[in-house]
Amino acid sequence: MPRYKVTLTEEETQQLKAIIRKGGKGYRIRHAQILLKLDEKPENKSWTYDRIKEAFGASHSTTANIAKRFVMEGLDAALERKKQQNRRRKVTGEVEAHICAIACSEPPEGAGHWTMQAIADELIRLEVVDYITDTTVCNVMKKMRSNRGSLRNGAFQEQMRSL
Repeated sequence: MPRYKVTLTEEETQQLKAIIRKGGKGYRIRHAQILLKLDEKPENKSWTYDRIKEAFGASHSTTANIAKRFVMEGLDAALERKKQQNRRRKVTGEVEAHICAIACSEPPEGAGHWTMQAIADELIRLEVVDYITDTTVCNVMKKMRSNRGSLRNGAFQEQMRSL
């Protein structure tokens, strides 16, 4: 992994010291402290990645990534956490509604009840999703507190009370 050389201006140094003094989010303070120790000044010569790791509890890769973001993207990027990209939910409210509707409907012919795998297969057959596992279906069912074996499984509660 290439080592990026951090050279702070006087203004950036003052800004980092202000962040440390003022407080705020813990990771921003720690990133500011790491950047100050990575600065290419003679008094910081003894600050190696290993010493930074001991002092601030940041791994070698975290320290290297902070230095890289500072050199490539600037001070603000180095102070923030890395942006999470592929963070989207596969199971939206619409998919949850389909799972509930399938679980509450009549089971497939020859089966006494819907299995998690059968619900997952039905979602794929109906083209609600292109891929889903039975574990994901199970987690959605847990979240909905659905009990397929109960007469009172959450669906049509009013009708069930009159029975």
